[in-house]
Amino acid sequence: MNQIINIDLNKHIEQSESNTNKIDSSPSTKKLSKKTFNIQFFLSIAAIFVISSIFAFYKISLNEKEDFSDLLINNYSITKLYSNDNNYTQNSNNLSPDSIVGIIEIPVLNISYPIFNELNDELLKTSPCRFYGSFPSENSPSEDFNLCIAGHNYDNNKFFSNLKNLNIDDKIILYDNLNNRFIYSIIKKYEVKPDDLSPVYERITSSYELTLVTCNNFNGNRMIIKAKIEDG
Repeated sequence: MNQIINIDLNKHIEQSESNTNKIDSSPSTKKLSKKTFNIQFFLSIAAIFVISSIFAFYKISLNEKEDFSDLLINNYSITKLYSNDNNYTQNSNNLSPDSIVGIIEIPVLNISYPIFNELNDELLKTSPCRFYGSFPSENSPSEDFNLCIAGHNYDNNKFFSNLKNLNIDDKIILYDNLNNRFIYSIIKKYEVKPDDLSPVYERITSSYELTLVTCNNFNGNRMIIKAKIEDG
């Protein structure tokens, strides 16, 4: 009796497996699998296209910001050149006298940018911004001797992306609106947490200082470059 039951059970299992194989290999199942594959393929292509478009837009936008920054320097220079000419009239394409406070140059990084006189998100996308302190020519009280300038880090060769490559004694040159030229030498390079504002108010020397601030996009910290003005 047990043998008969076992034989019947084995036949039932074999028949079930056979039916399953028939179902799996049916044309409708193959058609569904092919359709699923096609959907996944087209979704992957669409995702690649979207990501590529976003990256391309980012690069174009960044290049436009860089071009506009160069245009600002040119307009700024022209404005200063003709500022004492009574026949020269400013129009809507010229810079406001208060919009830019000067120019920053870092020779070893081969960069030169106008410095906006205030800091906000839109201006920071275009060029470095002053957010604290004063130029030596502004005759401000000693508590403002630490001029702080912030710039974006786009992880390329633009703006303040390469501050990490600066070394002690490298030079930073500032020009103010009166054509005064100030040379600073780097004396300190370090990082702080994003909520640490001490570099803004910290003075290492008793003379005029310059503090550059940008982001470290790898660890989220702030990169700080401290420099002191050179005598003479």
